[in-house]
Amino acid sequence: MSDIEIAQHAKMRPIIGLAKELYGIGAEHLDPIGHYKAKISLEYINSLTDQQDGKLILVTAISPTPAGEGKTTTTVGLGDAMNRLGKKTIMCLREPSLGPCFGVKGGAAGGGYSQVVPMEDINLHFTGDFHAIGVAHNLLSALIDNHINHGNALDIDPRRIQWKRVVDMNDRALRNIVVGMGGAANGYLREDGYDIVVASEVMAILCLATGREDLKNRLGRIVIGYKSDRITPVYARDLNAQGAMAALLKDAIKPNLVQTLENNIAIIHGGPFANIAHGCNTVTATKTALKLADYVVTEAGFGADLGAEKFIDIKCRMSGLKPSAVVLVATVRALKFHGGIAKEDLNTENLAALEQGFSNLERHYQNITQHYGLPCVVCINHFTFDSEAEINLLQQKCADLGASCVVSKHWAEGGAGAEALANAVTDIVDNREPAFTYVYEEDLSLWDKIETIATKLYGAKKISASLKVKNQLTEWEADYGKFPICIAKTQMSFSTNPNTKGAPSGHTVEIREVKLANGAGFIVAIAGDIMTMPGLPKVPAAERIDIDNDGKITGLF
Repeated sequence: MSDIEIAQHAKMRPIIGLAKELYGIGAEHLDPIGHYKAKISLEYINSLTDQQDGKLILVTAISPTPAGEGKTTTTVGLGDAMNRLGKKTIMCLREPSLGPCFGVKGGAAGGGYSQVVPMEDINLHFTGDFHAIGVAHNLLSALIDNHINHGNALDIDPRRIQWKRVVDMNDRALRNIVVGMGGAANGYLREDGYDIVVASEVMAILCLATGREDLKNRLGRIVIGYKSDRITPVYARDLNAQGAMAALLKDAIKPNLVQTLENNIAIIHGGPFANIAHGCNTVTATKTALKLADYVVTEAGFGADLGAEKFIDIKCRMSGLKPSAVVLVATVRALKFHGGIAKEDLNTENLAALEQGFSNLERHYQNITQHYGLPCVVCINHFTFDSEAEINLLQQKCADLGASCVVSKHWAEGGAGAEALANAVTDIVDNREPAFTYVYEEDLSLWDKIETIATKLYGAKKISASLKVKNQLTEWEADYGKFPICIAKTQMSFSTNPNTKGAPSGHTVEIREVKLANGAGFIVAIAGDIMTMPGLPKVPAAERIDIDNDGKITGLF
């Protein structure tokens, strides 16, 4: 069966009863949305403060390929397996964005027999969080133009407005637009544009905020642009926007409870992309899970050079979270792709390509163990096309690297197929005190932080940027020099060229633009040609998605 067919055959249990049975969460602390989704109240979350924290396990992956790696599938399979072994475990995932669901990437609810359900709801509108984030963001956009239209008392320079609009769909036609056309009645004529919702600073703020007060303060700190002197920043609080924006996020700030196919609890909350944002679920969700469970399995977006780095250097740095171990997900097929094999030939045994593509896994593993300072288990997400010789070679290469390597069959067998992985991970977590290092120190200059990431993790020789970018970083140094860096870069390669596979070295990472995310608390460095508004592929997934007269959805994957 397809992923959606498997999900539609799931025997889900009402989430209210399941939360009470597994974690003692009373119905009065949950806001049910239908039978199988619920939001947890912040008041209940605050009541858990004195509870001891569980152990945190991070799931990441090699550089993504069209062959697929299965990071979310592995997160769910590992969590189910740990629960099968009597380890009280909650999974923390990100919410999927509609753009990729209808584009090329597909959904993000896992796959096979390692999924979170209800799959269709999670991959579509879910609990409305993304809608609320988009409306809050666009309210600020509307307030900016309205203020200028009514006299511009703040002296906002329309040419230096930094705040775009957002929509949760891949729509390249909206990247650059003109607003205010049609005469003075329609506002001030100026250039504008759209980003996708997952790139919104409001999304990042929601994911990093620790409560309603912190949320409102962060929203107020957003820099929307500059005054006509070209120096003085204008904040969202200058427009009195933060209160209304926070009101729109009243429910979105509450974490969402769902379940796996094996009726274990998962929390899905927040969803910034890791190639253009910081790529992690909310701090609130992760900390709540750590209070409820003995173990929490969470994921960070795309490869370990993006999501895992930002998990460590942004999320952990800001929140005090400390992971105990990392799972690095790879597939034989993906490594052969990194070895130069075309997608249509990946099901054929090719040991030479596998050996060549192993360099990608090797660099990610070394980054995790050396630069993040964390123990790492390599998970080979098994495909039926994997030959015995390929599996043996991959295990031998990992052994030569000193890496623990486990073949896992959770896609086909659910939690039962990941028990070996669960045992390998818990053996580390239960017998080793968590310790890790940040990739760069807080006191480094902004330029040096960017260069450290590029040279340490990407294998680059250096970074480059225009004089304008360099001057901007220098200007920010006094007020924002302590901020961490969020590099927006293609997820497909260690370089800025998505077609460069394996583990390139000696390249130059060009920093095309830098953006201040003052509310989120980091600097975004845009590298190469990465877009903050994706486009749809030639044949989008939307063309095969349908719904019948009984309301049954097909074509999601």
